[in-house]
Amino acid sequence: MQSRQPFRESSTAPMKSLRFAIAFAALPLALSACGKPADAPAVADSALAKVPAPAGKQWSDVVSATADGGYRLGNPDAPLKLVEYGALSCSHCAAFAAEGFPRLRNDYINSGRVSYELRFFMLNALDVPAVLLATCANTSETVIPLSEQFWAWQPTMFANLKATGDDAFAKVQTLPASQRPAAIARITGMTDFFAQRGIATGQGAQCLADTARATSLASATEKAQRDQNITGTPAFFLNGRNVEVTEWSALEPLLQKAGAR
Repeated sequence: MQSRQPFRESSTAPMKSLRFAIAFAALPLALSACGKPADAPAVADSALAKVPAPAGKQWSDVVSATADGGYRLGNPDAPLKLVEYGALSCSHCAAFAAEGFPRLRNDYINSGRVSYELRFFMLNALDVPAVLLATCANTSETVIPLSEQFWAWQPTMFANLKATGDDAFAKVQTLPASQRPAAIARITGMTDFFAQRGIATGQGAQCLADTARATSLASATEKAQRDQNITGTPAFFLNGRNVEVTEWSALEPLLQKAGAR
C-alpha cells in the first residue's frame, strides 16, 4: 500500500467508539501488541487424539457465531482454541489467509483438535463497510469463506482506491456519516465484489446503512484494545494466550507443540 493512500496498519491513538462508528475516521494501529508479552503456550507431552466429525461432515463444515461476536469454525469442544483478531483491510491478515488458512483448515481444524474463531477488528474506514457486507447474509456459515475470498481480492480493492485518487475519498468525507460506508464500498469495488458472491445490491445497501451495527463493531474493537491489549492485526490467541506471532510459519509450530501433531 502506498503512503499516499489514507490508510495504514499502525497507530497508537486511542479510539472513541461513537466517533469511529459514525465519523468513520481512519485509525492507524500498531502491528505489535502493547503491554507485557504473554506466557508461552503450554507444550503437550503427547499428541492430542483426533476427534471424529459429525456423520456426513468435516469439522470445517461446522460454523457458529460466538458470544464474543466472532465466528467459529470447527469442533466447539476442541482442546486447542485458536482466535484470530483480523481486519479485512490488513495485508498481513491477507498473507496469513493465503499462506496458512488452507493448511489450518485441512490439517488442524478438520482433525477436531483445533477450532478457529475469527473476530473482526476495525483498523480504519475500509473495515467498516467490508465487515458490514461480509456479515450481511442471514447466516454465519458464509462469513469466514467471504472473508477469505475478500483477503484474496484485497489487492484489487487497494488498486481501485488508488485509481479513484485522493479527491474521491475526500468527497466521501463530506457526505453525511450514514452514507459514507456505501460510498467507500462503491469506490473500492466492495459493492460489486459482494454482489458477485450473493449479497444483492439492495440487501448490501441496507447493511451498509446500519449505523447501529457499525457502532457495535467499533465497540468490539475498542474492547479488544482495552481488554486484550490488541493494537494491530492479525493477533492470534491460543487457549486465551496471545502467542505474539503474525505468520503461519511461526504459528504452526506452536499448534504442534500444544499437541496438534
